[in-house]
Amino acid sequence: MKKSKKAFIYRMVTDKHICPYGIKSKDLLEREGYEVEDHHLTTRDETDAFKKKHHVKTTPQTFIEDKRIGGYDDLQVYFGKADDKGDTTYAPVIAIFATTFLMALVSHFAGFKMMPSVIGNIIGLFVAYSMCMLAVQKLRDLDAFSMQFITYDILAMRWVRYSYIYPYAEAFAGIGMLAGAMLALLTAPMALVIGSIGAVSVIKAVYIDKRDLKCACVGGDSNVPLGAISLTENVMMVCMAIWMLSSLF
Repeated sequence: MKKSKKAFIYRMVTDKHICPYGIKSKDLLEREGYEVEDHHLTTRDETDAFKKKHHVKTTPQTFIEDKRIGGYDDLQVYFGKADDKGDTTYAPVIAIFATTFLMALVSHFAGFKMMPSVIGNIIGLFVAYSMCMLAVQKLRDLDAFSMQFITYDILAMRWVRYSYIYPYAEAFAGIGMLAGAMLALLTAPMALVIGSIGAVSVIKAVYIDKRDLKCACVGGDSNVPLGAISLTENVMMVCMAIWMLSSLF
């Protein structure tokens, strides 16, 4: 019988702060086949005491076979998955041009007639274009977006891969809205699901847990506070998805 691989992680999880590097460290260990013993440091005093005991300056800290590996960056190096952040990348340019090309393509075939009334059509186009542009902002730097998104999204906190899928799903939903009935059956359910999860996540983090967080809606490393703006983004997605589905029947 093959002996299971086991790792121990110590990460900060308090009422007001959940360390994104801790979430990513746990996810990486699990994807590498490790059974993870997850220890939460629930107060600042407990965190400071842990750092003093192990002579470290930051958390999370991962231990494998009684050996301290270190933080998330150290863990990536350990598994040979370290990224060179200084590498030249065309990702932002590709994200912008690919999204706008698809927007132009479906708009041409759809004839810009999303709704029968002029005002309704303007509102529909505004929501669709907004979703596409917000998706482009996220796609410019997926790692940075993910690092911020997993601190409050209820699905991404449990399944980190969702934070990398979300921007593509949002772009696809926005482009599908521009396409109208051609893609409604594919994109409307997707927009309804991700919009609903997003709305619930914002309500829980901001209005129930009272956490002071930055919004990942315009990409990672933003200083936009999480709250009404992000909630509006998700509510718009839900409303448009419901309208698209209702218009099919």
